[in-house]
Amino acid sequence: MSTYLLVHGAWHSGQCWERVVPLLAAAGHRVVAPSLTGHGDKAHLLSREVGLDTHVEDVVRLIIEEDLTEVVLVGHSYAGLVISSAANQVPDRIARLVYLDAMVPEDGESAADVLPVTQVLIDLAAKSAVDWRVPPLPEMPPPSGLFGITDPADAAWLRTMLSDQSVRCLQQPVRLDNPAVNTIPRTHIHCVVGEPEGFARRPVPAIQPNGTPAQVWELATGHDCMITMPVELADLLLKLD
Repeated sequence: MSTYLLVHGAWHSGQCWERVVPLLAAAGHRVVAPSLTGHGDKAHLLSREVGLDTHVEDVVRLIIEEDLTEVVLVGHSYAGLVISSAANQVPDRIARLVYLDAMVPEDGESAADVLPVTQVLIDLAAKSAVDWRVPPLPEMPPPSGLFGITDPADAAWLRTMLSDQSVRCLQQPVRLDNPAVNTIPRTHIHCVVGEPEGFARRPVPAIQPNGTPAQVWELATGHDCMITMPVELADLLLKLD
């Protein structure tokens, strides 16, 4: 059986996977969905020093301490950067990288490089009373909603787990200097409903770094598909066996 390590995106916590975890576990897989430093049960640890490297260390430490191997490493949104750098450090433990509506970086790129609109959030934080904190994105009219969620009950639940992100997370560069990371198979899952203006994703190259054709799947829902389409998302992840 596989080990699924689910890594949440910016402002979220590991709780966002609550509807997906039991579906993967019911199929006999081990599932781990931690909150990164500064979020969820670790929200009290948020500081200006917390950055992308902190979150990469969170994931790598978990993999090593739990002796996880053959890991399907799933990164949502900002966590595309996290899983990329984590795999760079422990490529022998990673069976597949799954970019779930995620940023897909090149070596040396930050979140602001991959998604330039991110710089607007950094600039707004710089003008605020606490210049290192970036608050969650505001709710927008449908179909964008709150991170792609338009159902009032789901949006209310999501608000309970959202917290500020450190600017440093969006500025630190990804490290992809280990050639072994390029051998890891990749899957891209795109959420294709309600994409806000300025948040367009990069096209996925037809050929992936390991030389295989790109595997790109779509879900007809908003950005936080683990909340809006947990069954459909779990079904796609189980196809990776």
